Amino acid sequence: MSLRICLSFHDRASPLIEQLTFFHDHALLILIIITVLVGQLILTLFTNKYIHRYLLEGQTIEIIWTVLPAITLIFIAVPSLRLIYILDEINNPIITIKSIGHQ
Repeated sequence: MSLRICLSFHDRASPLIEQLTFFHDHALLILIIITVLVGQLILTLFTNKYIHRYLLEGQTIEIIWTVLPAITLIFIAVPSLRLIYILDEINNPIITIKSIGHQ
């Protein structure tokens, strides 16, 4: 059983819409985790009185706050790219309608 965040979506009629809904839930879960972590960090910074002497010139902390967002973007981009290629399939239609509009 998968984690399903109910946002009053209609019932899905095709597998493509189902994949879009799963991607939406995946991205929303990542955003909720980021929001909670950042909120917790802000609250601890306001209530914390500690001073770390190596914090101002730390290469490790700069590497961490550069690599973690890149990894997060990869976790969002890979399913998104897979979904784009699934949606871009060209089917052979039975009928083609061409409409031309003039103003």
